[in-house]
Amino acid sequence: MILVVDSGSTKTDWIAIDAEGNVLFSTQTLGLNPQVLSSAILNERIINNYDLFQNRMNVTQLYFYGAGCGVASPQERIRKVFEQIFASAEINIKEDTYAAVYATVDIHQKAIVCILGTGSNCTYYDGKYIEQRVTSLGYILMDEASGNFYGKQLIRSYYFNKMPADIRAAFENEYDLSPDTIKENVYRKENPNTYLATFSKFLIQNKSVPLFQEIIKNGLERFINHQILQFENAKEVPVHFIGSIAFYLTEEIQSVLEEKGLTLGRIVQRPIDQLVSFHKDMLNNSLV
Repeated sequence: MILVVDSGSTKTDWIAIDAEGNVLFSTQTLGLNPQVLSSAILNERIINNYDLFQNRMNVTQLYFYGAGCGVASPQERIRKVFEQIFASAEINIKEDTYAAVYATVDIHQKAIVCILGTGSNCTYYDGKYIEQRVTSLGYILMDEASGNFYGKQLIRSYYFNKMPADIRAAFENEYDLSPDTIKENVYRKENPNTYLATFSKFLIQNKSVPLFQEIIKNGLERFINHQILQFENAKEVPVHFIGSIAFYLTEEIQSVLEEKGLTLGRIVQRPIDQLVSFHKDMLNNSLV
């Protein structure tokens, strides 16, 4: 049994296939970002899933593409968790940018591939290899135009009294905005990035509000300037996106890219299906 896994900070999609590429089961757990979660929590989120626990000894190969796996120490942390649970499996761990490339790019096509979900990232694919020039430092210092970035901007605009009165009232009705609750979730609890990203839903639902249009555009421009335009040939290749933020802000992304002279490629909300197709192709070509 082969497990193909696409993991962000909010959720993780798992699909099991057999040696012929037939889907055996699919399931979902909470996110498995080893940069913000302890080994104990990573382990708990996996073994509490019935399908994964029941089939743990049947897995022979595990392909994990995850947020937070671009640095050696978090990658090693989650590898040890997998080795304990899936004791018979050969384990392959790559950062989520590889999943983004495999889910969007045609074989041998040069492209820039971006992730806009709970977090954000950007990489260049030359048709064979991936090049990432900016190392992500996580949700506090990086992650522009991501769910957690926009969540922070909404909280700031609320506390700095920038929101129109009716939107402010609606925001208060939707969330617990007490200082104690916010600080507890941001500074003391697990997954502060995921918590912040929950606020981005309100931004998207009310994106016609001029203040929110300004916040959205500012985030996208910062992401483009700091990430996409670092590549000299950015205006010569398509720019693909994966992630829910990208999916729900398609029009805004298209507009800002056009202003910058960039070409929008594909936008994929949930890359797991394309990722499984990639691995099925590898099986069919006897590359796995």
